[in-house]
Amino acid sequence: MPALATAALLLPLLGAAPSAAAPTAAPPAPDRLQRAFATAAAEYHVPQSVLLGVSYLQSRWDAHGGAPSVTGGYGPLHLTDARTALAGASHHGGGSEDPRGDDARAALHPAGGATAPSGDLPARLTTLPRAAELTGMSPEALRTDPAANVAGGAALLAAAQRDLGEPLSADPADWYAAVARFSGAEDSATAAAYADDVYEVIRTGERRTTDAGQRVSLAARPGVAPDVSRLDGAGLRAASAAGTECPRSVSCEWVPAPYEEFGDGDYGNHDLGTRPASQRIRYIVVHDTEGTWNGVLNMVQDPTYVSWNYTLRSTDGHIAQHVKAKDVAWHAGNWYVNAKSIGLEHEGFLAEPDAWYTEAMYRSSARLVKYLAKKYDIPLDRQHVLGHDNVPGTTTATIPGMHTDPGPYWDWRHYFQLLGRPIQPTAGKKSSLVTIRPDYDANRPGYTGCETAGEPCAPHGSSEVRLYSDHDVNAPLIRDVGLGTTPTTGVNDLSSRVSTGQQYAVADRWGDWTAIWYLGQKAWFHNPGKSPAAVPASGRVITPRKGLANVPVYGRAYPEKAAYPAGVPAQAVSPLPYTLPAGQKYVVGEKVPGEYYYAVTFDEASHRVVTGKDQYYEIQYGHRVAYVRAADVTVSAAR
Repeated sequence: MPALATAALLLPLLGAAPSAAAPTAAPPAPDRLQRAFATAAAEYHVPQSVLLGVSYLQSRWDAHGGAPSVTGGYGPLHLTDARTALAGASHHGGGSEDPRGDDARAALHPAGGATAPSGDLPARLTTLPRAAELTGMSPEALRTDPAANVAGGAALLAAAQRDLGEPLSADPADWYAAVARFSGAEDSATAAAYADDVYEVIRTGERRTTDAGQRVSLAARPGVAPDVSRLDGAGLRAASAAGTECPRSVSCEWVPAPYEEFGDGDYGNHDLGTRPASQRIRYIVVHDTEGTWNGVLNMVQDPTYVSWNYTLRSTDGHIAQHVKAKDVAWHAGNWYVNAKSIGLEHEGFLAEPDAWYTEAMYRSSARLVKYLAKKYDIPLDRQHVLGHDNVPGTTTATIPGMHTDPGPYWDWRHYFQLLGRPIQPTAGKKSSLVTIRPDYDANRPGYTGCETAGEPCAPHGSSEVRLYSDHDVNAPLIRDVGLGTTPTTGVNDLSSRVSTGQQYAVADRWGDWTAIWYLGQKAWFHNPGKSPAAVPASGRVITPRKGLANVPVYGRAYPEKAAYPAGVPAQAVSPLPYTLPAGQKYVVGEKVPGEYYYAVTFDEASHRVVTGKDQYYEIQYGHRVAYVRAADVTVSAAR
C-alpha cells in the first residue's frame, strides 16, 4: 500500500539551524519551554494554567519539528497558516477499490489540496498571521521557534478576551469564552466542547516530556469552575445535533451518507439494517482519513463512494455522523466486520508523524467510543476496539490490499487511558501472556517510506514494536506469508509489527528478549526489564484440539452451507494461507456465531441475517485478528 505523506518541514527546534561549517549547538535546557509559557503568560496577562491547558489540548505541548498539522497548524499552540502549509505539501492518495468493503482514499479535494487555495480562508486556518500582527514577530519565527509560538498563542488568547469585553483576569475561570473562541469553531457547541476539555485538563493537571525533550507540567487546579454562560456573548451560531447518536459531551452534527440507487441495480453507499436487534455490534474500527475535513465530507456524501459512521475533525474534535448505528457502513474492507462494526474516521495521515492527531480529537473520539461501547455492550479492549490495520482480509487474494491505518503513530496507550481502560499488567512476571505496551514517546523504531519509498522517516514515538526471527536485532524480520513479500521497515508494512494493547502467548524468553506465537511462528521482540515493551497479562488462549497437527485460520466467521435459506447464496468458508500449528497458543477475544448479512439489493425487504450452528473464536493471530472454528480448538486459561 503506498505511503501517504505531506512534505515534512523538518525545521530546528528552539532556534535557527547551525550552518554546515558551524559546530552543533548544545541541546536546549529541558525547562526552556516551561519558562516560555511563564514568560508569555506574564507578558500578555493570560493565566499560565489557561495557556498550558490550551496548548496541551492542541498538541500535548509538542512542537513536531516545525512541521504543519493536517490543517496547517504549527507548534505547541497549533497556530494555523494554511497557505504556507499547503504550498509546501504534496499528498498522494491510494487507489480506489470495491466500495462495498474498502475505504480506499481519493486525492484531496480543493479544500485540502496540494496547492495553496485561492480566496479567503476560514479564520481558524489563519491564526498564525494574526499572531504575527499582535506580537510583531515574523511568521517564520512563530512557525519554527516554540517559545515564539507560545507567545503568539498567548497574544491570541488575550485579544479574544478583550474582544469579548472581558478583563485580563488572573483567575482562569474568567477565560472560558476566550478559550472557546481560540478553538476557531464557528458554532457554540463545538467551541464549548473544546473549552470544556481545556478546563478538564486544568482541573486534573498534566505532566510530560515533549517530543523535543522538554519537561512541562501543569499543576492540578481541581476547584476551577468557569462560568460557561459567558459563551453566550461570543457571537457564535447555534448548532444542531438533531439526528445524531453522540454523547452530550461532544460537538456533533448530522451529515448523512446517501442511500440511493444510481442505475443498473447499483446503489450506495451503505446498507440499511436493524442492528443490534438483527445482529450484535461487536467492534469499533478506528481509521484515519488520509485526507482533510472538507474533502472527506465530500467523499462520504458521494453515493458512488464508500461510507463510515463518523468523521472526527483534527483541530477541535468536532464530529460529523453519516450512518446510523442500526445500518451497515462500508468501511472496513471486510464484509463480516462491516456488518458487526461502527467505523470512525479521524482527520489525519498515517505516514506523517507530525501531521498529528490532536489531543482534542483523541478526547472527543474517546468520549464517543465510551458512549457507543456502553450503548451496544462492546468491551473496551483491543480485540473489540480495532484499528483498520487490525481487520483481516477475507480471502487470500484480499490480504495484500488491506489497509494499514491509523498506523504506528496512533497513540493507543494514551487513547485507552482516555477510554478509562488504561493498559496495565494483569498478572505476575512469570505469566504466559503479555500485553504489548511500550512507552510511546521513548519507543522509536525506525520506519521508512513516510515521504519517499525506502527513505527513513523522521524519528518519532510509536505504539508498535518490531518482531524478529531470533533474539537479535540483526536477525531477519518476521515474514507474513499472506503478503508474499520480503518484510521491510516500511511504515505501511505490517508483517513484523505488534501494536499497543494487543495480547499474545509467550513462546520463549532469552535475556532481555521475549518470543510470542505470531502468524504460526515464534517471533521475538526486545523487552528489557528497565524499559519493557510489554507487560504480563491474564486471559484465555486456544490451541489445536488434540490429534490435529494444525487448524485453518479464517478472515471471517461465516455459517456452514446448511444454514442458508432458499434465495440466499451460500458463502464460501475460505481459509486464509495461515495455519495454527499444534503446540502454539493464541489469545481469545470472543466466541462468536457463524453469521452472514445478506444485503445485495437496494430493497431492504430482501436483506437477511443468516446464523449457523458453527461457532468461532476471534483470536489475535498476527498484527490483525482472525477466526478459528470452535470445533477445531481447545480453550484454556493462561498461566
